[in-house]
Amino acid sequence: MALAARVGRWLWPRRCALADRLGSRPWPPLLTPSRAGFAGLASSRQGRPRLLGTVAVALGGTLGLYHTVRWHLRAQDLRAELSAAQQQLNDSSVIISALKTHLVSGQPLEEIVTYYPPMKALNDQGKEVTEFCNKYWLMLNEQEAQRMYDSKEARTEEMKWRQWADDWLVHLISPNVYRTPGEALASFDYIVHEGKFGAVEGAMAKYVGAAAMYLISKRLKSRHHLQDDVREDLYEAANKWVAAVGKDRPFMGGQKPNLADLAVYGVLRVMEGLKAFDDMMQHTRIQPWYLRVEKAIAEAPTAP
Repeated sequence: MALAARVGRWLWPRRCALADRLGSRPWPPLLTPSRAGFAGLASSRQGRPRLLGTVAVALGGTLGLYHTVRWHLRAQDLRAELSAAQQQLNDSSVIISALKTHLVSGQPLEEIVTYYPPMKALNDQGKEVTEFCNKYWLMLNEQEAQRMYDSKEARTEEMKWRQWADDWLVHLISPNVYRTPGEALASFDYIVHEGKFGAVEGAMAKYVGAAAMYLISKRLKSRHHLQDDVREDLYEAANKWVAAVGKDRPFMGGQKPNLADLAVYGVLRVMEGLKAFDDMMQHTRIQPWYLRVEKAIAEAPTAP
């Protein structure tokens, strides 16, 4: 082996020196040029023994195969790590909790996502769904939690209303947006316009989509036991949220929005530009809070 190494370095000094510097770094393309290069050099040197070319080819092939295998195994490890991380981050509330935990504590995301283990469960319709433990909870130590929240009650309050936005408020959107055939058409007209569909595709999406969503909204209305006029449920939810925020603070998070503020704002913003949104702003007390959150988001500093 020592003789083969010396022969390889003599025949191809640059490539072997580079391999020495790279150490264990993967180099998959090495296999093919090694064989061609060594064979060409061996054949061009007419005075050299045939054994020299054979040893050189074997050395190049072995080195190339070694690095190719290492690259393949490392790629498999990386895919497995990415797959594990992605499996944990397929729920929007988990994503928000994990990212906020990372920003506050500096813990690596790979470790944070393990704090939100998935669990299989059956929903009300008997279908198997995946739920995540602790998904509304930020994984902070005592000092970090004290910097983040004014009190333990504030932390619990944020978790409670984030869950309320997921479990109740979000289910009011489709029945209100597609409440009547006219509203369903208006909603899809907005979607088609913003999505920049072609003329034929836009017409198909508008009329077929509106009809389908109108029928689906009726099923959702029944499934979630909404009132005959689903606007009433939307109005009650908006006023309930405003009452929870109270008159003594601009946001549920105090002087700046917390994750509950952003969760509720994100759900309601989906309806902007539609009749359901305009009706909610007109018939509830939520508009001042909504505009404050919108302004706070616009004025928030961005990362460099």
